[in-house]
Amino acid sequence: MKSPRHHANVVFGLAVALLTACSDGKDRAPEASEPPPPVAPTFLPISQPEVEDPPDAGTLFLLSTTFDLAEVGYQQREYFLSGEASAFRNVGELGTDGAWEAEPAETAAYRTRVVVYRPVDPADFSGTVLVEWLNVTAGFDTGPSYGSGHVEILRRGHVWVGVSAQRVGIEGSETPVVPLHLKAVNAERYAALEHPGDSFSYDMFSQAAQALREPGTVDLLEGLDVERIIALGESQSAGRLVTYINAVHPLYNTFDGYMVHSRGDGAPALAQAPLEPIATPDSVRIREDLNVPVFNFQTETDVLLLGAINDRQPDTDRFRLWEVAGTAHGDYYSFIIGREDTGENPRFLLVEEANGIPGFLNCARPVNAGPMAWVFGAALRALDTWVRDGIAPPTGDLLTVDDAGGAFLKDDLGNVLGGIRTPWVDAPVAILSGEGQEGDRLCFLFGTTVLFDAAQMASLYVDQAGYEAAVAAALDEAVASGFLLEDDAARIRAVAPLQWQSQVPGE
Repeated sequence: MKSPRHHANVVFGLAVALLTACSDGKDRAPEASEPPPPVAPTFLPISQPEVEDPPDAGTLFLLSTTFDLAEVGYQQREYFLSGEASAFRNVGELGTDGAWEAEPAETAAYRTRVVVYRPVDPADFSGTVLVEWLNVTAGFDTGPSYGSGHVEILRRGHVWVGVSAQRVGIEGSETPVVPLHLKAVNAERYAALEHPGDSFSYDMFSQAAQALREPGTVDLLEGLDVERIIALGESQSAGRLVTYINAVHPLYNTFDGYMVHSRGDGAPALAQAPLEPIATPDSVRIREDLNVPVFNFQTETDVLLLGAINDRQPDTDRFRLWEVAGTAHGDYYSFIIGREDTGENPRFLLVEEANGIPGFLNCARPVNAGPMAWVFGAALRALDTWVRDGIAPPTGDLLTVDDAGGAFLKDDLGNVLGGIRTPWVDAPVAILSGEGQEGDRLCFLFGTTVLFDAAQMASLYVDQAGYEAAVAAALDEAVASGFLLEDDAARIRAVAPLQWQSQVPGE
């Protein structure tokens, strides 16, 4: 089903006709002082991909949540998408302001895959489809935004779609962490996939959205009535979305909103080898003439370690920037324990010490166990409301840095000042940092956790009742400010006694 956004030109034409019909019928030229009527924007059509089922050879592969989706009323299905995709070239300079002009360039054949998580009962569908640009930093497809936000996504009845937009997810890289790209995991099932290179990834992503919005012979959503489609991507994929928003969205008006989750400085190339590379500036803002909302969600790691402080920009009626205190680019919940979380047990909110992902990522110090997932859930809710109802999210303070912009300012305990505040930093049980650490190659993204000992807990809160009161006060403030959800508040309250008892045993 076409959304109201896609009927903009038709609605504009009808409005002009109605005004003409209601006039006095006299032919007269407009007065000189009258401005010309607004011109409705026009957009290029998006190519319709062919949709087909994969061969019946094994099951779909995607490292994701580990619980059975049927437990929460969902089902999963995989499809192959194929067609001709365009690369793009710039028309004029690609400036730091992001107000880029681009046009379609070379074309190439492709066949990729998408994974769809949808409510079993159509009555449970919210009308919102979240389309994630799957991340390939590890050398295979992952959905880190789904990993952080799945509790909110599933309880709201959203559809989530993961798109294998980049070549590495299908063919692998020269130095993979582990060989989990699709053709290595199941050569028979994924043999037919064909990726012509990441210069074509932007149009492949657009065509996935087109297949969702205006189904062809095969409907990816099996009859669900789509009302809005929101793109999201984390880390490298967030950077891809920045390039997409600045260069490609103005051509096609593809999505109704964007969640740019943990971007670093700059943005990926518009085109790259084997095509003639088209580099983008070292620092890039998101263009200000947007017609849809863009939400930029940032952790401590993103701001300084990954250099996004250079891309900070003020909030507008189409842009929001949240920088969240006590968070890291990758964390304990999103990549370790959260894969089992169905949204009920408070133990998933415990601040604990773990040195990575057993058998995969071994870090020198315990990784960050901060509040990223819970604030990200609030951000997803805020963006959906913004797109759905036009109500903009609250504006948050930025993380506080020194005058040189090279270091965070911190409180007496060691946690950063400023930013989005939660009980994790305003009623803390640890120093939670996103400033990097040593270990395996991705450990620098995972921050650190240093738990307070029993004596420090007692000096801060006296006893369990004092700690629970501090958590309740900070929680009430965060919920009232719109940075945590009341849906999560019960679990945050319930974890407080567990947290105290884990750090002050035997009291």
